[in-house]
Amino acid sequence: MGKRVVITGIGVITPVGNSVEEFWNSLLSGKSGIDYVKAFDPIDIPTKIAGEVKNFNPDEYIEPKEARKLDKFTQFGFAAAVQAIKDAEIDFKDIPAYKIGVVTGSGIGGIGTLEAQHQIMLKKGKRFVSPFLIPAMIPDMLPGYISIRYGLRGPNYSVSSACASSAHAIGISYQHIKNGDATVIVTGGAESSITPLSFSGFCNMKALSTRNNEPQKASRPFDKNRDGFVMSEGAGILILEDLDHAVARNAKIYAELSGFGFTADAHHITAPDPEGKGMKEAMEMAIESSGVSKADIQYINAHGTSTQLNDKIETKAIKELFGEQAKEINISSTKSMTGHLLGAAGAVEAITLTLVIKYGKIPPTINYEEPDPECDLNYTPNNFVEREIKAGLSNSFGFGGHNASIVIKKFQ
Repeated sequence: MGKRVVITGIGVITPVGNSVEEFWNSLLSGKSGIDYVKAFDPIDIPTKIAGEVKNFNPDEYIEPKEARKLDKFTQFGFAAAVQAIKDAEIDFKDIPAYKIGVVTGSGIGGIGTLEAQHQIMLKKGKRFVSPFLIPAMIPDMLPGYISIRYGLRGPNYSVSSACASSAHAIGISYQHIKNGDATVIVTGGAESSITPLSFSGFCNMKALSTRNNEPQKASRPFDKNRDGFVMSEGAGILILEDLDHAVARNAKIYAELSGFGFTADAHHITAPDPEGKGMKEAMEMAIESSGVSKADIQYINAHGTSTQLNDKIETKAIKELFGEQAKEINISSTKSMTGHLLGAAGAVEAITLTLVIKYGKIPPTINYEEPDPECDLNYTPNNFVEREIKAGLSNSFGFGGHNASIVIKKFQ
């Protein structure tokens, strides 16, 4: 029996809001963050839409001279971390520094910096490449930078497992605290990959929606007429804390993180296992390790990307695991509003589940208009639902067949 782990702080930078309050209000009102790409001209790319972060000023969190050395994904992640640490009202001086960790996830890291510096090399020559190229682009710069700024010397590294990256980071952080490796961990993930090269790569594999004439309706998880996901950017950061420590300092506790499951499909580099076996096993492992039963799960924040394969197979995995109970579970894909934040998605969606438990309100799956016979569960269509949720799952699945599921429950 290890230590219990609770969530005491949260922070977000997303296409639907750069604060937790704005983010949560957007989700409940069904507001989409998808619009035409502004970061570059996608004139020769089939997809013209994305979920870009709006009105973000890194100077609000980082000195301008320092911000210029950091890729945008690190700026997003650090800003979310500042919010989460402030929200937790925690004084790190009261804890041995080696007992405070930072573990985050990113699928692609600083690809924007890599692309920009490659162009400089081609146009001007190798000696003009920035000396900050490598520290700016490596995915582990986010946990490294947070640790430097706050003097945190506990477990510190980055996880990269495609779109499951930040869910893995949260799950591993949970295990570190449970095992006594750390008292507090700053965890979550960040991504900023709306760049010409990255966007073209996803486009050419035909993974992205081309519903360019209706940006806000393009991400439509589980709807029969879905045609791919919408690439987005942003960050989500949570403060995980040993329950005894949180109680001793009279901390505000959002919810308890109580279970983590992780598996591999061992099937294909981009397509999920058609039987959904790995997805089912990840959810099952998370529930078994959480101390709750399947009957206690009332809500699932689905991976729900809006691709034909993912939504159908995730539905199949949920039905295989829960049987008849699957129809009673509220499911929603908040990617219908945020788009797909790739490696940061799991963290933003774990924060959503945390807020669902705190407030008893379930955000909808917007743009759900025509049911798909192969997706026949309760996806909480188009309007939020009030329901007390005692326990829920957050699912994240990634290219390469990476599966991660997290159980969060009401703190009692």
